[in-house]
Amino acid sequence: MTHPRKSLDSVIHAPVRFSIAAALASVDEADFRTLRDAIEITDSALSKQIALLEEAGYVKVRKGFVGKRTRTWLSLSPKGRSALTRHVAALQEIASGTPPVGDAD
Repeated sequence: MTHPRKSLDSVIHAPVRFSIAAALASVDEADFRTLRDAIEITDSALSKQIALLEEAGYVKVRKGFVGKRTRTWLSLSPKGRSALTRHVAALQEIASGTPPVGDAD
């Protein structure tokens, strides 16, 4: 029997990164400012967490201009979406106290 905590994703598990992934899972793309406001974090803290998620291949970053201002848009990659789904499933399994599927005692 393998405890479901072993299925938790260490990249997504941090509360701020989990919040980012969850927020991005519900949209195709979000601009930096909207995401920052939604999860109530500073620009610098969000930038740091986005860099970690991007390095893991979980978030895609797109930069462009609106008028003369630089804008950043973020989206959850297919790899990130899959990782979030597995992570949430592991959390639900832990919370339910149910043994892993396929294990019978």
